[in-house]
Amino acid sequence: MKLFIAGHRGMVGSALVRRFRSEPGVSLVLRTSKELDLTRQADVEAFYAAEKPEMAVIAAARVGGIHANNTYPAEFLYENLAIGANTLHAAFRHGVKRVLFLGSSCIYPKQAPQPMPEDCLLTSALEPTNEAYAIAKIVGLKLCQYYRRQYGVLFHSAMPTNLYGPGDNYHPENSHVLPALIRRFHEAARAGRQEVNAWGTGSPRREFLHVDDLADACAFLLRLSDPPDWINVGTGSEITIRELTELVARTVGFAGRINWDSSKPDGTPRKLLDVSKLARLGWSARISLEQGIRETYSSFLAEEAGGRLRS
Repeated sequence: MKLFIAGHRGMVGSALVRRFRSEPGVSLVLRTSKELDLTRQADVEAFYAAEKPEMAVIAAARVGGIHANNTYPAEFLYENLAIGANTLHAAFRHGVKRVLFLGSSCIYPKQAPQPMPEDCLLTSALEPTNEAYAIAKIVGLKLCQYYRRQYGVLFHSAMPTNLYGPGDNYHPENSHVLPALIRRFHEAARAGRQEVNAWGTGSPRREFLHVDDLADACAFLLRLSDPPDWINVGTGSEITIRELTELVARTVGFAGRINWDSSKPDGTPRKLLDVSKLARLGWSARISLEQGIRETYSSFLAEEAGGRLRS
């Protein structure tokens, strides 16, 4: 079975490659962004026509944290819309039997009930700081739903919570909160600094899923004969940003003071996925946050030493 993993060099795509390389009978079809520009419809059509994959996981996306989403909303909306539309429509046109599209928990409303169930989608306004990215991911989810409803193809979606792990982006401004904290405290510890500034009050609560757990959940979902149109993937547990910050500081060996700058935005007060539907189907996360951060920091050090750090 030929499996196309779109975005295989990103953090999520790399985890999918690790997971499916060990799957018997699976032959991976991979292309770098230089080899295949997913924002160009004609190129994507030609790729599917030539390779004829039987299954696809769409993990490609332009991603970033609050700063990046706020600064480049036009690019986040356009590029992610183009990637989703091109990869899904071409998959349908060229007879791909099954597609799993990966979204994000940010698709749910800012004032969604907590934990957030799948059916709260589109019930109220989105969080403004990542609205552009969320809209693009909602479109991809809905494309899968409508192709399935209209034509009977097995296109479905998974909505992971905040992800972290090997191969993350550690850019000092455009990365997500956990890799940003790892880099900040690592550099502070190495420089012998006595204090580090942190954004906000530390009170918001967040859920974090190791990317290898997500890859395992994807393999699980692709084995289901009748999966939901979209389903949440997370741990079902949460931690405050203050607790997370202190955990990262301990993990990297920073023993100084953390100064909280309450003039900076906190973002959404709470963001926890309702993962009861996935649990009822028989899957749950296995990697604890403490273990995952230790392993991720080890990967960070190896990537930095090898000149492979994404930053």
